[in-house]
Amino acid sequence: MMSCDIGVKERQKSGKVMGKKTLVTGAAGFIGSHLVETLVEAGHDVRAFVRYNGRDDRGHLDRLPAQITNSIEIFRGDLKDPESVRKAVRGQEWVLHLGALIAIPYSYQNPLDVVQTNVLGTCHVLDAAKDCDSIERVVLTSTSEVYGTAQYVPIDESHPLVGQSPYAATKIASDALGLSYYRSFGLPVTVLRPFNTFGPRQSARAIIPSIISQALVSPRIRLGSLDPRRDLTYVKDTASAFVTIAGCDAALGRSVNVGRGEDLTIGELVETIGRLMGVQIEVQTDEQRVRPAKSEVGRLLAGTKLAQELFGWKSQHSLEQGLEATIAYIREHLSDYKVGQYTT
Repeated sequence: MMSCDIGVKERQKSGKVMGKKTLVTGAAGFIGSHLVETLVEAGHDVRAFVRYNGRDDRGHLDRLPAQITNSIEIFRGDLKDPESVRKAVRGQEWVLHLGALIAIPYSYQNPLDVVQTNVLGTCHVLDAAKDCDSIERVVLTSTSEVYGTAQYVPIDESHPLVGQSPYAATKIASDALGLSYYRSFGLPVTVLRPFNTFGPRQSARAIIPSIISQALVSPRIRLGSLDPRRDLTYVKDTASAFVTIAGCDAALGRSVNVGRGEDLTIGELVETIGRLMGVQIEVQTDEQRVRPAKSEVGRLLAGTKLAQELFGWKSQHSLEQGLEATIAYIREHLSDYKVGQYTT
C-alpha cells in the first residue's frame, strides 16, 4: 500500500499518483463524473459502475470529453445486487464508493429505498472488497449531513453524529459499517466526508443550480428557508480530495472532512449569485421546499485541519470562481433543467 508521504512526493514530482485499477460507483452522477475525469487525467485505469437502464443512459459520463469516455470501462449493475457488485470489484485496487440515493426530500417519501441502496448497497461493496485480494483501498463517501445542525463550529470529525433526515441516518449507518470492516477484517477503509459540493452538471434538486436556473428565466424565484448556513465546496476540489485520500495510509480507519472552511446563509448565497449574474433576485417562499422543522440542518461549517494534516488537502477554488463556472454551465445547458418544477 502506498504511504501518504510517498503519494505526496509522487504528486510533487510527476503531478499524478501511480496508476491504479479503480472502481467508481455512482460514476454517472454529479460528483462521480467529475471524479472519473480527475482519475483518468491522473493516469488511473477507471471502471465506472452505472445502474443499468434500457436506454443505455450513462448519465453525466456522456457529457465527458471523448478522450475520457474512450478510456474508461463501463460496468452496468445495481448496488442492491451483491453479485453484480462482486463482479465489478473483481480485479480492482481502489474502490471509490459514491453510489447512493442522496436527495433528502426523496428520503422523506421513500426511506426504505434509501436504506436499501445506501446501507445494503454499501454492505455489498464492503463484502466484495473484503473477499478481493487485489484491494488496496476502499473510500466511502459520507456527507456533512451526518452531523446535523452544528453544536459547535467549525465542525471537526469528533462532532456528534445526528441523523436529522432518513438520508443522513443511512449515511451514518454506512460510515459506521465501513469502519467496522476496517476494525473487524482489516479492510483498508477510509471515509471521506465532503461538505456541500457544487459545480457544473449538478441537478436542480441542489440549492445552487436551483437558484441559477430559476434566475436565468425570471428574477423572481422560489426557495425554501433562507436562514440555513452552508459550507460550499467546488466539485473539482472535492474530486481531488477523493484521489488524494485514496493514496494516504494515514487516513485508514478514519473519517475526514473536506470543505472550504467558510459558510454563508442561503440568503447571502442568493445575493452573491445575483451579483455575479447581474440580476436583482427576488425570493418567494415555497412551502414544499421547506424541510420539517426538526429535520432542517441550521448550520454546517467544515473543520478541515485533519485533511490538511493527513494528506495536505485544501480547497483551491473560491466560492465565486466555482459559482461563475456553474453559472456558465447552466446557462449553456438550461434546457436540461425543469425550471418552475420542484426537483426532489
